Amino acid sequence: MSRTSPHHPHHDPGDVSRRGLLKTAGGLTAALALGAGAASAAGTADAAPAAFTHPGMLHNAGDINRAKVRVAAGTDPWLSGWNRLTANSHSQSTWTPRATATIVRGGTGENYGLLYNDIAAAHQNALRWRVGGTEANARCAANILNAWATTLTSVTGNADRFLAAGIYGWQFANAAELMRDYDDFDLGAFQSMMESVFYPLNTSFLNNHNDACITNYWANWDLCNTASILAIGILNEDSAKYDQAVTYVKSGAGNGSFAHAVPYLYTDDAGYALGQWQESGRDQGHTVMGMGQMGAICEMAWNQGDDLYSYDSRRFMKAAQYVAKYNLGGDVPFTTYTWGSGQNCAQQSQTAISATSRGQTRPVWAMLHYHYNRRLHLDDKYISEMCFSVAPEGGGGDYGSTSGGYDQLGFGTLMYAK
Repeated sequence: MSRTSPHHPHHDPGDVSRRGLLKTAGGLTAALALGAGAASAAGTADAAPAAFTHPGMLHNAGDINRAKVRVAAGTDPWLSGWNRLTANSHSQSTWTPRATATIVRGGTGENYGLLYNDIAAAHQNALRWRVGGTEANARCAANILNAWATTLTSVTGNADRFLAAGIYGWQFANAAELMRDYDDFDLGAFQSMMESVFYPLNTSFLNNHNDACITNYWANWDLCNTASILAIGILNEDSAKYDQAVTYVKSGAGNGSFAHAVPYLYTDDAGYALGQWQESGRDQGHTVMGMGQMGAICEMAWNQGDDLYSYDSRRFMKAAQYVAKYNLGGDVPFTTYTWGSGQNCAQQSQTAISATSRGQTRPVWAMLHYHYNRRLHLDDKYISEMCFSVAPEGGGGDYGSTSGGYDQLGFGTLMYAK
């Protein structure tokens, strides 16, 4: 098996911007073959798009149109995905928002369940409106978003406040992106709330890591805050924020950049490239969560013309193959993972992959399979097997009542099947 250094990733000469090189029509994307001479400098962000694409986060216009047409025709797997959506209590147009001024995650007075439940409801109602055309769902989604835009003033708590600002930041922005052209949605108020409440925590974490050793926090902490900055950049058409997020995931010093999130590379006995995920020695629940967080970053960037999915010789795909293979019951290699913790960077090590939460179902795989296999026509054996073993994907409310079941927006079978 081959292995690379965690700090010296090799760069793919084919890692270039999609912008201007891809053409999207009706949800079908045709890529031009690119020579090495077209490569942009690795490790630096391409400039944000001259004109942002909307909707352009987790779902683009082609995704939405395809789902609308397929569901109307009663075709699977889209219909099965739609049925999961309409069966979810959060997708009902009777949902009443519970907006509050201060959200607390970590420590005393925790109430962040109010937020993640309302975000799931806003997103699911927005999807029902976009795919099914039902006005009642649009009104419901707009009411939820408007209520929070005019009520929420702070996200606080212990260090977990940064998780809340990250996870719920990118998710909230995605719900708003689906509703941005709806007349009764106050986009301006929502954009201001994202800028004043979520972004300061997101950028503080990436710059300072809560005053801890930079390797103290797991990859997901960086990833959710990067995803939030990227989503706010798209929602608010803020090029500086967009570039900040893309630059960080490519070359940031924390565990959420590609090289640090996927520190070791291998080739298995069947010839598939694998990448050890940074949280693999911790547990599989957080490891699979990482597939969703980095996947969201890649999909949002893709819909704005940047191919992070293929960055550094498709480093993320190798990690997703590794995580899928292990969680399907297969054996994967593991290199001892050592990091600095706390404020003084006290050294800790993991010597074996963790079986905790192995095989846990989370709605993160459809987005990855339909990208690597259907858009790029690559053999994604383990991702594919995992995708179809958990289909059709649901969303918040379908995977338990605790926050982990709301860490992804879901419904990938409905929105990504091709």
